[in-house]
Amino acid sequence: MTTPTPIRIAVVGHTNAGKTSLLRTLTRRVNFGEVSQRPGTTRHVESVDLEVNGQPAVRFLDTPGLEDAVALREHLAGLDAAQQATPPERIRRFLQGPEAHGVFEQEAKVLRAMLDIDAAFLVIDVREPVLPKFRDEIELLNSCARPVLPVLNFVRDAASREPAWKELLSAYGLHVQVRFDAAAPFVGAEHDLYNDLATLLRDRRDALRGVVDALDAEADARRQSACTRIADLLVDAASIRRTVPAAEFADPTRRQALVAGVQKDVFDKAQRCTDDLLALYGFRQGDADEAPLPIIEGRWTLDFFNPEAMKDAGLRLGKGAVIGAAVGVVADLAVAGLSLGAGAALGGAIGGAVSQGWGPLGRKLANKLRDMHELTVEDSVLFTLAAWQLQLAQALERRGHAAVERIRAEAPSADEDDTLMRAAAGAVRAVQPARSHPEWESTGALTRSFWRPAPQREALAGTLSSELRRAFEA
Repeated sequence: MTTPTPIRIAVVGHTNAGKTSLLRTLTRRVNFGEVSQRPGTTRHVESVDLEVNGQPAVRFLDTPGLEDAVALREHLAGLDAAQQATPPERIRRFLQGPEAHGVFEQEAKVLRAMLDIDAAFLVIDVREPVLPKFRDEIELLNSCARPVLPVLNFVRDAASREPAWKELLSAYGLHVQVRFDAAAPFVGAEHDLYNDLATLLRDRRDALRGVVDALDAEADARRQSACTRIADLLVDAASIRRTVPAAEFADPTRRQALVAGVQKDVFDKAQRCTDDLLALYGFRQGDADEAPLPIIEGRWTLDFFNPEAMKDAGLRLGKGAVIGAAVGVVADLAVAGLSLGAGAALGGAIGGAVSQGWGPLGRKLANKLRDMHELTVEDSVLFTLAAWQLQLAQALERRGHAAVERIRAEAPSADEDDTLMRAAAGAVRAVQPARSHPEWESTGALTRSFWRPAPQREALAGTLSSELRRAFEA
């Protein structure tokens, strides 16, 4: 069976318009090329493939920025004063001359690529004023006789001149245009990009539909994996149970160490989940320092048990509601976000006999009879964990792989916020059976790969995952 030839797309435009940024986002390769505010960062043509089912479906060519289209247009006009050659013929004649390896070397690289592609994405920084040099760039690209799809970048910026750019593009016959912010793509922007490209490449329409279907399937799989990972975190945290003799707990120094140990265990589990979500969406662990998201701007130091931190998280997550209100619980802040169960000592022998026959309930009763305390994680903390990680996953879905600056937090819509709160609340209610199974708590990162969860634990995690998917339904 013959392997289909990948669709060849050149990504072209003025220097520093965001071409490499677009490719990082489309291919989800955060390390591709170099992204910088400096002009002329890309100096050579580089290729990168978008794969579908393990095969390259689209081959993108990242090209240098056009720098002196005005002078090149004048040079081309002088090559054929009689105007006998067609525009593509004049381009080929120029590429055979010495100027293509000298003063116009960068433009020549772009035009050489343009003659060997199926179509081009013309990336435009709509914050730029519409100057004559951009008209010359469009005319140069049109001279190559290849379909050109303008991609309007930075349209969210307050300095956007989108209407003026649309008018210019239409004047040159480029009526099909796509709005695509490479740093924070619009929901559905990829669909628009490939669907509009299909109108220009009718003979590759089926292949482009396959690309869109594959992207949809990948996005759904990422959401499912994210929810599964967050569900695993909640089961882990809910099943934490530390049994402590009452006398030992009465010692302030020992009590402080015990509480701090449980808090660290929860924090470490949450941090591993955060790192896993970053990897799942194609980001690096260090990306939070380079380009922090609103939801993870303080993720390295967030204290899920500190009353003020929880209150602050409540303000972010719940339209001013304190964390826990949505699930009808109140944090026991006297023990810093941990529940404390205790009972009077009536006899270890009786307690032991009861615990052998009564399962988890018997164990709890036995601990009370032995004058033992049990530390567990409060529902309010579980709610914070669920909502925090869900917001992280949602933010990563909207995050371009080329963002290099801080993204300012945008207030979610009422519908989005309510949906997330309901999903987190439903997950906290559903995870309660884990409280009776301390053996369901997973071990540390080093031994985790050898740990085999119980079937009942996996079933509960599946139920939780379904609850969490509600956060993505709005």
